[in-house]
Amino acid sequence: MAAMHRYHRPRDATTAQEQAMLQRLKTLAASLRTAFGRGASRGLGAVPTAARSLRRTLPPLLMLTAVTATGYALATHPPLQAVPPGQAALRTNQFSGGTNEFRTGSFLRIPGLHEVRLFPLRDQSYHPAAIAKADGPAPLQSVEGLSLGLDMNLRWTVDVTRLAELSRRLPDDIEADVIAPAVQAVVYKQIAMHTVREIFSSQRAEIAAALEAELRARLAGDGIVLRGVQIGSVDLPPDYRRGMDRLLADSLASDRMRYTLEISEKQVKQTELQAAADKVRRETAAEAAGREQIIAARAQEEAMKHVLPFKQKQIEQRALEAQADSAARIKQAEGAAQARRIEIAAESEARQKLADAEAYRVTQIGKASAGQMAAEGALLTRHPLLVQKAMADKLSDKVQVIIAPPGSGGFIGNALLAGMAPTEGAKSERE
Repeated sequence: MAAMHRYHRPRDATTAQEQAMLQRLKTLAASLRTAFGRGASRGLGAVPTAARSLRRTLPPLLMLTAVTATGYALATHPPLQAVPPGQAALRTNQFSGGTNEFRTGSFLRIPGLHEVRLFPLRDQSYHPAAIAKADGPAPLQSVEGLSLGLDMNLRWTVDVTRLAELSRRLPDDIEADVIAPAVQAVVYKQIAMHTVREIFSSQRAEIAAALEAELRARLAGDGIVLRGVQIGSVDLPPDYRRGMDRLLADSLASDRMRYTLEISEKQVKQTELQAAADKVRRETAAEAAGREQIIAARAQEEAMKHVLPFKQKQIEQRALEAQADSAARIKQAEGAAQARRIEIAAESEARQKLADAEAYRVTQIGKASAGQMAAEGALLTRHPLLVQKAMADKLSDKVQVIIAPPGSGGFIGNALLAGMAPTEGAKSERE
């Protein structure tokens, strides 16, 4: 709308400038007529001179006037006009009535011939400030007759398929001349049908939907597409606001108490249902356990029919195994005793044979010793010096030189034997 206003205000100024330019041209034409009249009144003698002067002055003057007027018209009214972003331009021919639409770029506009009007293509926002406050210039009235304010915001745009028609029908200021009256007519009527409590809390969404539906239908006839209606805060008188707050607090407390009671009742029902469910579950579990025990007893009974013969066979088998084990142990004991008797007899026979062998050995040794001693005695009898030699041989590791007494003619060991006699006698006594 701002773009439309920017265009239509210069249009009035342009009309004034055109009128001023036309007035100047009329003044120039009047001056020329006056000049021609004065030249004619001077007489025929002055005609050639005036004609020559006019022929010299008039063409440059007319040319200068035409160039000046053309330059001024081009400077004040350029023939090319650009389309602002987000808008559409409708160019209407004043003589033929034809309309051309432009949305981008620039187009030719001839002053006095073409009339151009701009329409927004983007969504516009309208906020009626007169009805926003309860103490504002135009407050709303509820069904109780109370004044209240309503914060509203409308999003709208023009119907782009009807721009040619709308350029001739719609006024310059669409919000002030079309949307504002429609909003006042619809909002005042809808608000007057409801109470303050319904507007403030309980039916705000329904009221907004009704306002939007009626406004959409009303503005559609004027070529306005309503995108949406948003209702913000509701401004109430201070006294009623305080009473409404208390009433709402009491209502909320009552609702909270009702909800609390409902929750308590539901909790009681839930507890009853849970108890009933637990009872059914326990009964079902007990029945299932009883059936399981019955089935287990029957299964055990059926199993015992097969187990008892099997146990009897096991007992018989173990008795037979015990008898076989006893017989085997008796056989083993008898075998061990027989083996022991055989071992004892063999050991006795072996010891007897060892004793016989030892007796035979002793007998043979005695016989050999007796024969040897007999041989040695016979030898000593024949050779007595052998005793001395044997004695010397035995004493050879202790006595290096043995001196025999001269002329004794006897045994060289007699002196030694005489000296050892008491010792041997004492030895015999000790033994």
